Amino acid sequence: MANVIVNLDVAFQNVASNKGAPGPDRVEIETVRAHWPMLRAQLTAQLSVGSYRPGEIRRVFIPKADGGQRSLGIPNVVDRVVQEAVRLALSPLYEPTFHASSHGFRPGRSCQTAIDQAKGYLEDGYEWVVDLDLEKFFDRVNHQRLMARLNERVRDRDLLVLIGRMLKAGVVMPDGVKVSNDEGVPQGGPLSPLLSNVVLDELDRELERRGLRFVRYADDCNIYVRSERAGQRVMASVVRFIEGRMRLKVNEAKSAVARPEDRHFLGFRLRREPEGGDAEVSLSERTVGRLREQIRRLTPRNWGNSLAACILVVNRYLLGWIGFFGICTGWGRGLLKVADAHIRRRLRALVLKDWKRKRTMARKLIALGVKPNTAWRSVYRGRQSLWALSANAAVERGLRNAYFAERGLVSRSQRWEVDPRRIVAPVQLVLALG
Repeated sequence: MANVIVNLDVAFQNVASNKGAPGPDRVEIETVRAHWPMLRAQLTAQLSVGSYRPGEIRRVFIPKADGGQRSLGIPNVVDRVVQEAVRLALSPLYEPTFHASSHGFRPGRSCQTAIDQAKGYLEDGYEWVVDLDLEKFFDRVNHQRLMARLNERVRDRDLLVLIGRMLKAGVVMPDGVKVSNDEGVPQGGPLSPLLSNVVLDELDRELERRGLRFVRYADDCNIYVRSERAGQRVMASVVRFIEGRMRLKVNEAKSAVARPEDRHFLGFRLRREPEGGDAEVSLSERTVGRLREQIRRLTPRNWGNSLAACILVVNRYLLGWIGFFGICTGWGRGLLKVADAHIRRRLRALVLKDWKRKRTMARKLIALGVKPNTAWRSVYRGRQSLWALSANAAVERGLRNAYFAERGLVSRSQRWEVDPRRIVAPVQLVLALG
């Protein structure tokens, strides 16, 4: 327990830097910061004598891309600090021994390192994937089995008791109903990711014992094999191990044996040409759909602020997007060119709406260099919606690319590393973004 107490100050700084929401007690991080010296003294005394008791956890539900909901458990800020202090104490004990194919919630590892490893398997000829989806994994972790695994390595009995209390903390549902917590490590607390890796390390070691090539990121696990027949055999045996030995549940509807290009893995999909060569990393259909929805959300027709403010928001999102998906080698620059053009069209629609009257539109376009006859004829041609008019050649000529570049819009495609393999813009993508 001494290591936990020593870590309290660092733990508070880590929790504060994440700027999370308050727990059931509704106490904000800044309030805890203002009283931290006193709270730290209280926590030190309680942890030293074993009287510390975690508060309840606030349960919230957030929508998932597939239409379902993901449950999150938000502890009180002070309880998050204690969880983080425990994580800091346990991490040096477990992190060095976790499997090399485990990439989730680990320092120096990420979705990109997971994809890079999977890409290597394809290039080695393992071109079928056993895609395993664990059903509500974080909600189903068996407390007894988890504590047994912790007991194998953690020698501090008081620390084990503390972790047990954290796992059993009551939950406050969105409607205010309080329920007991008999299983699971709710997502939302700092300790849950480490505990999830402790649980799933058992799966990693079993797959290693069988000589299988796999990549795991949290509860997303892909096993790479040479044939569909081998994949079906591996799927059946691994499901038996997960459900029989680990007491977890595999979601049959979302699990499959397939070619990697037909599966969604961490926002990407992988493909290797039949004749061999390098594996290609593309975006999954789900990722393309999310990009489309985000572009629409960030450039709404009822945008009430300035064009510069809208461009700032769009830039911030897409620069972060390219930072994450920049490892793509398949759609790459072609996707970004299509996205850039789509964004400019949506911005043109915002500008036209701001101009309001057709007379104003025509005059503004003339001032921007469009020939008078062309401007008047284009604006007054039939009953056009703003969206239809935003694709008009005269409007594109007046509100050209340079118009938005001068106002700060950054071209994502120009920031992409030039690579001939990336210059692909399928018609399906154009239709999807449209």
